[in-house]
Order: sequence, then structure tokens, then C-alpha cells
Amino acid sequence: MPMPFTTTTKVRFSQVDPAGIVFYPRYFEMLNAAVEDWFAQDLGLDFATMHLDHHIGVPTVKLDVAFTSPSRLGDLLDITITPVKLGRSSCAVTIVFAGDGRERLRADVVLVCMNLVNHSSIAWPESVRAAIAAQLVS
Repeated sequence: MPMPFTTTTKVRFSQVDPAGIVFYPRYFEMLNAAVEDWFAQDLGLDFATMHLDHHIGVPTVKLDVAFTSPSRLGDLLDITITPVKLGRSSCAVTIVFAGDGRERLRADVVLVCMNLVNHSSIAWPESVRAAIAAQLVS
């Protein structure tokens, strides 16, 4: 059975509003950081190498988010990334933030592999494609 990628982050002061709950754009920063960790730790291609050496980017082209429960200053959040569909140059993933047994955010995201020189989609590098395919949930 495929194992999704999970990372943990702590809600910091800079991420909350005056009420002490996560200001919603900060979730997107945490989401992007989790994707960056997923590539480096599970898919074998860190963003520095990808961007600077290979001139490849992975922009988000679709983002559908449900904020299901607030997160507060000091909370520990597990962020789980589960690939659900893999195309030639795209990958659909579900990303869930959870803490203390409660789902906080659920996002359906589509990432696209892109040539940063001419800004066109390109096929996933074979090693990345194989690593994503190994985690696909059917």
C-alpha cells in the first residue's frame, strides 16, 4: 500500500492574526513548504537543484481549499500529501492539515512540471515520475 508523505510544522506567531488563529494566506505558505519538503525528502529532487540546475519549476495551477477547523498559535500540524493522479506533466494531490485529531484544512492541488526558461509544461523527470507513481492512491 502506498505511503503518503507527512511532515509536521508548528504554528508560529508570524502566521496568526490578532485573534491568535492562522491567517488563511499563511496556510498556503505552509502548504508550499510541505510540497518543497516532499520533493526533497520523498521524490529525490530538492527545489534548489530543480530550479537552479535543471531550470524546472512546479507551479500550482489549481487549488481548491476547505478550511475545516481553526489552528492556533503553538499548534502542531501534520501535513500529509497524497498523490491521486499523475499525468505527463501534471500531478493532482490531496493535502490535509491535521492537529489534535482534527482536520484543519483539506486542499485539492494540481502541480505542473514547467520549463522555467520558456514557461511551458514538460514531462516529469523519470526519477520524479517513478517516485510519485509509487505513492499514487488508486
